[in-house]
Amino acid sequence: MNYIELFSGCGGLSLGLESIEGSRMIMANELSPMPSQTFAYNFFNEDFEVSKFKPTKTKWLSSQYHIDDLKLRLREDPRSYPELLSDKSYSDISDDDNLDGNLVVANIIHLNEFLANKPSIREQLANAYGHGELDFVSGGPPCQSFSMAGLRKKNCDKNSLPWEFAKFVDQVKPRFTILENVTGILRAFEEDGVKYHAWKEVATAFSKIGYIPLCLHVNARFAGIPQNRPRFIMIGVRDDVYQQLESTFNDSEKELFKSPASFYNSLQDGIHTKDLKYHDVVNRDDVKLFLESFLSPLVSAQNDHISVTEAIDDLRFHGEKSKPSNYIVNNAELLAQGRLVKKADIKNHEERANGELVQRRFRLYQIMSIVGKGLAKEVRSVLKGTSDSISEEAWVAFKQHDYLIEKNKYKKFGFKREFLDFLQNHPTKKQTQKALDPSKPAPAALSIPDDACHYHHDELRTLTVREMARIQSFPDNFVFRSKVTTGGQQRKFEVPQYTQVGNAVPPLLGRALGLSINNLLSRLP
Repeated sequence: MNYIELFSGCGGLSLGLESIEGSRMIMANELSPMPSQTFAYNFFNEDFEVSKFKPTKTKWLSSQYHIDDLKLRLREDPRSYPELLSDKSYSDISDDDNLDGNLVVANIIHLNEFLANKPSIREQLANAYGHGELDFVSGGPPCQSFSMAGLRKKNCDKNSLPWEFAKFVDQVKPRFTILENVTGILRAFEEDGVKYHAWKEVATAFSKIGYIPLCLHVNARFAGIPQNRPRFIMIGVRDDVYQQLESTFNDSEKELFKSPASFYNSLQDGIHTKDLKYHDVVNRDDVKLFLESFLSPLVSAQNDHISVTEAIDDLRFHGEKSKPSNYIVNNAELLAQGRLVKKADIKNHEERANGELVQRRFRLYQIMSIVGKGLAKEVRSVLKGTSDSISEEAWVAFKQHDYLIEKNKYKKFGFKREFLDFLQNHPTKKQTQKALDPSKPAPAALSIPDDACHYHHDELRTLTVREMARIQSFPDNFVFRSKVTTGGQQRKFEVPQYTQVGNAVPPLLGRALGLSINNLLSRLP
């Protein structure tokens, strides 16, 4: 099973795919130097932090700086990559260069332009450098404008990236393609009185280049990941491959492809229909189709969700730690193989230094998580300054717990007024911060470290990079490189370690997708 990964980030999807026997990465592509540094370190053992180091498997398509200025390249703003062949452009790729197994650092627009003018390289990628036909191209185009937290505008530059993905696929014509995106892409948004469905527009783009678009709404927690992370997945099947597979489909698989095939055929007949259905893993009828088809790896842990405690409790800095759970042990066996360099100690796990005022709030958030959303909402209103009191029911619930008063000193409040004074001395307008629930999967990982705090009484802090990586299903010997975090205007283009983790496709989800595609590949003559 050979593949190309676009928008690879730090390599979460590739890590999952490479855990499958017989898989082979033909090429990867990433825009930003920061996650590229992580990718190169883990998959190629290329350490950009070594003095005078020159990478051989990581190549820039166009940079303002020569390869001898690697430190400047690693700090380069990807938005300023020069146009190809311009006077200010340095490229590591020549006409006869072999890109087999390489990471190409470039924006996808430049990469498509390059391949359009290099038929020999394009042909070699399509033929997987002599390893048979290219099986699939995968990727998760950046999706801020499709996200419910984003601007949700139709004519946004970031909205063009799925179409650039389709353009790349059209050039190398793999058997399959996998596109991953945020769940927000499924929700219609309105602009100038017109409703748009971005996922249908993406499906249309792939249909027009010869791929039947199977659209899915999945959740990482059903694939054994300790995180409630819903995602849109589109699996595109090339028309001729679909014709070969159709006779092998069972009843559930026929039902899965009924709407996509109809949608595809109508477009080939020149009829632009909007009649396309996506299958949702939480829908009672659809989940049966997942379970009884090649998609079954995506629901392998449907009734056995992994909790935050199972994922990170052995990483606590204070108190008696638990032993690594079966989740950790099994995950290490599945994913810590192949190219990954073995590490003797756990990296990316430095205790976060949160101030005492913040720690007091974190203890409040932990208690709110225990008490429940309804009553916690009353306390949040006091913290926000929109209320100066709470109900008697809320007071009864909150007075059962102890609160951080000063460093390492806790107390319970005996009077409601005393508790309200404590709350009013800790105002905050941050309403997104909350503590993890130790008995449940984590909420969807975000890309900044202070959105969630630890669940344990003695751990009044945000999560470390390693803890967030555990929640995303990265094994401990996968090391994140470059800056730990960033801020200000640099957030617009820098991708530090926390963001790398938050943006990644969870490796176990990547493995499940790879197993699904491998099932279909095994049926082909």
